[in-house]
Amino acid sequence: MRKISVSIVIIFSVLFIFGCTGKGTSKKETKAAIDTVTVPDTGYTGIMKYMSRDVLIKEATFKNGVREGLMKSFYQDGRMRQSFWYEKGLREDSAKWYYEGGQVFRATPYRHDTVDGIQQQYYQNGRLKAKLGFKKGLRTNFLEEYGKDGKLIGGYPELLVNIKDEYKTKGTYKVMLSLSNMSEKVRFSIGDMSAGVFDTAHCKEINTIRGVGYLNLKKTKSTNAGYIGVIAEILTGFGNNHLVYKKIELPYKDLN
Repeated sequence: MRKISVSIVIIFSVLFIFGCTGKGTSKKETKAAIDTVTVPDTGYTGIMKYMSRDVLIKEATFKNGVREGLMKSFYQDGRMRQSFWYEKGLREDSAKWYYEGGQVFRATPYRHDTVDGIQQQYYQNGRLKAKLGFKKGLRTNFLEEYGKDGKLIGGYPELLVNIKDEYKTKGTYKVMLSLSNMSEKVRFSIGDMSAGVFDTAHCKEINTIRGVGYLNLKKTKSTNAGYIGVIAEILTGFGNNHLVYKKIELPYKDLN
């Protein structure tokens, strides 16, 4: 009987010790887990390489499945073609395009994944070729272009307006738009440069035939603003759009 009693005491002692040890370990593990909690891993983290027939064409850096850091694309010979900087999946800072020889061709500023600021273009010798203005993804009318000698280009064509007033006889007022150099490399739109930008969502393209835009306003029962705004997108020799805005006063208040 005494042996049995001693055995029971030993068993209960062992169970008590293991129970205390288990509780202590559980608390430590919980505290350790709390101390090491970070952003949950929801995707790939590291540099992802994209191949085409065993040729590296792009590298992108990810953090938890989201683009974070430098993204690069390459020409077939391995030289840099483009580079973008990402923060939380959005393009930021300056994105660059490169000539095959490695020189920067174009640098475009991004803010929250939208072009915003002054874009710069370069010749292969590194000299500045052009500067274009952007505001929240939309073009402003700021444009500077430079020759290979570094001199500022000028002499862009003017926007000409011709009117055919047949309001009294036919109730129409025709506006014809063209360029002073008769170039056909132009598009015309009716609208305003609201907030200093060309927003195509708030402009309507005008029918243009061989460099001449035709706008046929008619007498209506509604009242107009007393003017119309027209915008010319003139394609330059550098392949950029030179924007020209002109306000045309209307002599009649019911033309639309």
